[in-house]
Amino acid sequence: MSSTARTVDQGRLDEFLGRFVGDLGAAMSAALVVIGDRLGLYRAMADGQPVDAAELAARTGTDRRYVQEWLANQAAGGYVSYDANAGAFFLAPEQALALAQEGSPAFVPGAFQLATALVKDEEKIAHAFVSRDGVGWHEHHHDLFTGTERFFRPGYSANLVSSWIPALDGVEAKLRLGARVADVGCGHGASTILMAEAFPSSEFVGFDYHEESIESARAAATAAGLDDRLHFEVAPAKQYPGARYDLVCMFDCLHDMGDPVGAAQHVRETLAPDGTWLIVEPFAGDRLEDNLNPIGRVYYGASTLVCTPASRDQEVGLALGAQAGEARLREVVSAGGFTRFRRATETPFNLVLEAKA
Repeated sequence: MSSTARTVDQGRLDEFLGRFVGDLGAAMSAALVVIGDRLGLYRAMADGQPVDAAELAARTGTDRRYVQEWLANQAAGGYVSYDANAGAFFLAPEQALALAQEGSPAFVPGAFQLATALVKDEEKIAHAFVSRDGVGWHEHHHDLFTGTERFFRPGYSANLVSSWIPALDGVEAKLRLGARVADVGCGHGASTILMAEAFPSSEFVGFDYHEESIESARAAATAAGLDDRLHFEVAPAKQYPGARYDLVCMFDCLHDMGDPVGAAQHVRETLAPDGTWLIVEPFAGDRLEDNLNPIGRVYYGASTLVCTPASRDQEVGLALGAQAGEARLREVVSAGGFTRFRRATETPFNLVLEAKA
């Protein structure tokens, strides 16, 4: 057996190892972001005033020595600022917006909560590679459910009412007058609640097969005082009840379904004759090479660890993946009986698609 010698370019190797060091630091720091969020360390620094480890520990009821190491890690990664002359740490306004203000459109700890939950499930996914089985959404670590809501909610808050719904043909006017809306695959109900708050004349119902998520959504609806016209029910995408909905929404979930064509057919059957199906999916180009970038890296990672396994756990198991792209999604929607399909708008993270019969 012969082999061909391959020459290593030292410059390219050094570049790769530099990237590796950055990735390794980010991977370890992900858990520390979750800890900082969970223990209120970022929130205790939200005022921007400089603190040392002892003061931050006192504010949060935590141990000074652990906090000292946490602060050093966060400063090394640029998540916390450090004043060397004063020997103190602080959050710049931009850092506070992203790390300490949960309602902000730039809030990021939820994404790290989601990511660390998936790391905890690595053994399950590795087994699925070999067994060829699926791993259901409900089988993941519980932080995935909360982390997913907290990851997507800032984008929904920034865009859903202000730009996505207005981009749909005639939908905003219907919602202001009074419409029936189904939010399928609603999870903890963040998207449903946002719409219900914005359109008080309309009625909303959220569906999800995951009972634990529906319980959380119901509690959130009660806390928001929306129980009179917002309801949540346990139901899968191909079997949710009701008919003649003016708007059916699916936010970042169609690609997770085992039978997205069957789900599309059910949407078609439950829509009013002039109804609209709003589909929000992760942003992706139609070719692999279009998605070899930082956003694609995130979505392909999620697709491998949760989206594809979730689809494989269900009937059909089509496994669209989180980077299906508009052309592939068009095929699925058309196979479900829809004749009109268009990209209504987009963000760097989202494809916002409109389908009509």
